[in-house]
Amino acid sequence: MKLYTINTGFFKLDGGAMFGVVPKSMWNKLNPADENNMCSWALRCLLVEDEGKLILIDNGMGDKQDAKFFGHYYLHGDDTLDKSLAQHGFNRDDITDVFLTHLHFDHCGGSIIREGDRLVPAFKKATYWSNENHWKWATEPNDREKASFLKENILPIQESGQLKFFDLNTGAGDNAPLPMHDSRLTTNLSFYTVSGHTDAMMLPKINYKGKTIVFMADLLPSAAHIPLPYVMAYDMFPLTTLNEKKFFLTEAEQNDYILFFEHDPTIECCNLQLTEKGVRMKEAFKLSDL
Repeated sequence: MKLYTINTGFFKLDGGAMFGVVPKSMWNKLNPADENNMCSWALRCLLVEDEGKLILIDNGMGDKQDAKFFGHYYLHGDDTLDKSLAQHGFNRDDITDVFLTHLHFDHCGGSIIREGDRLVPAFKKATYWSNENHWKWATEPNDREKASFLKENILPIQESGQLKFFDLNTGAGDNAPLPMHDSRLTTNLSFYTVSGHTDAMMLPKINYKGKTIVFMADLLPSAAHIPLPYVMAYDMFPLTTLNEKKFFLTEAEQNDYILFFEHDPTIECCNLQLTEKGVRMKEAFKLSDL
């Protein structure tokens, strides 16, 4: 197995929204805001090469939206999906599977591209993976969340015939504190489902070099979100998120998991330690250091 970090750029979101009830006097020390109260966040994806498959976990925002859209989110930086793939000797047609943790625009926008007037899959030879629960949630969105679910990112996946769903009835099931499921993509890849941020978001769990790596998606968008009260205002069910974090962080610290952050602007990975204040980051490092 080989793992590759795929950087697709940075974008900006309101700092208050990203840190919820935590005062700016505290979070601004962790990720300083600009004059508009916006903080930069990474769009960091993960490529898994294993058992004859090349699996891309999430794919950033893409570039098909109009200038008005990008004016809200300030996409910036020199990294792109194609450049990052090329740095590791790959291109889009090499991808066999696209694992979508959830269907918010900053996680799945790169799934679909424009070809003239048509919206088509960016990964023409890949199977796209979601789950039925989250797909229904995203395609029949509530009024609060619908701005994050863009039809042009989602519906063309199904129309292409390249969409498949993971079976959430495999593994530990819904009675577990954090349900764990078999991906059946490779023997080294399983996933949790969590529903505080959005319904049935999936967190890939990867066995790698005798270690366990968890792709945190938006349960912990950054290392700054490790303390329990640091819950995004974007989350649909904040108390659910808090409880999911508590269960996960306890398990991760006890079992020495490595956390891979999708949105942290500087920290790619970390492990954890138990302190008098609770579970906290122990060491920060890059995936390539493993």
